[in-house]
Amino acid sequence: MKNVQRLSVIVLTIALFTGFNSIAQTKMVGGAKMYASKNIVENAVNSKDHTTLVAAVKAANLVETLQGEGPFTVFAPTNAAFDQLPKGTVDQLLMKENKAKLQAVLTYHVVAGKWSAKDLMKMIKNDGGKSKIKTVNGAILTAWMDGKSVKISDTNGNTAVVTIADVMQSNGVIHVIDTVLLP
Repeated sequence: MKNVQRLSVIVLTIALFTGFNSIAQTKMVGGAKMYASKNIVENAVNSKDHTTLVAAVKAANLVETLQGEGPFTVFAPTNAAFDQLPKGTVDQLLMKENKAKLQAVLTYHVVAGKWSAKDLMKMIKNDGGKSKIKTVNGAILTAWMDGKSVKISDTNGNTAVVTIADVMQSNGVIHVIDTVLLP
């Protein structure tokens, strides 16, 4: 009987620890909880900081792709990042006739695989301080460290800072960035 009680206490302790650990892993982005049990799109639509990105994903017909199995790593620019683009750029990109260009910009923010911040930092270290990352559109991003910050640069010299790392999703991970990267 004592063994059954001990086992029950151990199972309860594990269950409580796992539950608390899951809660701790849930991150807030744009005023909304991001749940690891939801996919990239299901979480992104709830972030007040990513309404422009969500509108762009819809206009580019990439919703189904980003709801897919993946895994994907998404460097997700905030609304403020899109606001930094020259006036009219977002409106231009959202036009039907510019769908291919919009898809190219958005897929430049997506990498095949699930790469945590720890994975990125390890790659950067192993590659001597800068790591080349091939995006799903085939173009290259460069990841590097600036102090404790992970930065991502595009081929045009734009640099984004990862402001919220490791927002885990059922089909990958999101890293929130402060700048739109352009292929």
